[in-house]
Amino acid sequence: MPTKNIAALPEEQEEASPVQPLSAEEARRVREQNPAVSPWWVVAGQAGVGVVAALLAWAFTGRHNVGWSVAYGALAVVVPAAVFARGLTGRFASLNAGTAAVGFLLWEMVKIALTLAMLAMAPRLVAGLSWPALLVGLVLAMKVYWVALAFSPRPRQTKLS
Repeated sequence: MPTKNIAALPEEQEEASPVQPLSAEEARRVREQNPAVSPWWVVAGQAGVGVVAALLAWAFTGRHNVGWSVAYGALAVVVPAAVFARGLTGRFASLNAGTAAVGFLLWEMVKIALTLAMLAMAPRLVAGLSWPALLVGLVLAMKVYWVALAFSPRPRQTKLS
């Protein structure tokens, strides 16, 4: 069986990477211009929307059980979100990238389990529970994530010298 000669590949010239690392000063400026949104800002927004929605539901329907149902639906989002935010802002949350990723997944599972537990307990805790009203409160509180991002504190403007 004859052997074939395979031509060697031409040497590839290394091209400059399109991604350039930032200097410490450039990284500092980027962080100042794009501050992170605090998870507590989102939790506060969810709580505020929940209170307003519950008061509006009670005012428009005249039935206190509808207002309490909306409030409990929002609470089923706010309490787990607060636990999640506390977990993410804890001391061990940012030791390294691996710890942060595992912590995020762990606290997300805790948040989901707590939400499901609160929803399962709703009929026992809210007299005359209205499931449609509870779902309205739940959905309104969940959608605050987008509103909180839109109304998050703006970055400080740096003065040019």
